Amino acid sequence: MLQTYDERNAALRYWVNGELLHRDQPGLSPFDSVVQGGDAVWEGLRLYRGAIFGLGEHLARLRRSATALNFADIPGDDAIIEAVTATLRANEMHDGVHVRLTLTRGVKVTSGMDPRLNRSGSTLIVLAEHKAPVYDTSGLRLATSSMRRPAPDVLDPKIHHANLLNSILAKIEANAAGADDALMLDQRGFVAETNATHLFAVFGGGLVTPTTAACPEGITRETILALAPAAGIPAVVRDVALTEMYNADEVFCTGTMGEIAGVTVIDGRTIGAGEVGPVTTRLAKIYQEHAAANGVRLDLKPVEG
Repeated sequence: MLQTYDERNAALRYWVNGELLHRDQPGLSPFDSVVQGGDAVWEGLRLYRGAIFGLGEHLARLRRSATALNFADIPGDDAIIEAVTATLRANEMHDGVHVRLTLTRGVKVTSGMDPRLNRSGSTLIVLAEHKAPVYDTSGLRLATSSMRRPAPDVLDPKIHHANLLNSILAKIEANAAGADDALMLDQRGFVAETNATHLFAVFGGGLVTPTTAACPEGITRETILALAPAAGIPAVVRDVALTEMYNADEVFCTGTMGEIAGVTVIDGRTIGAGEVGPVTTRLAKIYQEHAAANGVRLDLKPVEG
């Protein structure tokens, strides 16, 4: 699975601290903290017919993460929404759009790790792209990575930070194994998530999903945990062993960029009937309808003058 390039993004403009730049124009200082040490937090947003689903939840998670990292300057929600709106307007985007929102600690006066070198305030980056959900809906193949998700005593997973090397190394292993993504375990050997998404297993018509002890809180995950019981599908959060995933009736992953995607093979084991199952298909439809109907609507009409 490799994301494809969309020609509609050839001339897109992105936002850096109030300035809209063409995608080929550099807009980030080499002294910025995200360049110096991956010192940033981020969110992925999806635009459905002029509205962003879970916008408040995403901005709250961004704020919690920035606060945990002791950022001195965190923009208010209104300022961030204004930046997102301006970026979407500039690109005439209304639907089927993925927005990458990044907040860095900002520009340093000289290279170094010490946050006291940051004296210019944070840097807000908004990158919006025309992008359909990225996963193959016919079923994903996962391979278990040797890379483990760290526990909170190493790096608290509740901080949605931009240093993604742990995930990238796992993805490299998945690519080498001919899989679409990597399944990652925690330090105890229980399932955590994939390199990019949360995981659910279906047993006897009910859902089981790992705890977030070693992975970030997921907006899509939380939405499924709310929607499933309302649809008569019980859901349990607990430690999940890898062997349970092999023997599940169905497995699917969740995430803003990929929505709900079925998994049909893990480590060479065929999951269930080897095709996307009925519970996954039903929940994917429920989620898509819910997300499209419950977003925060933005004013994307061009500004006159």
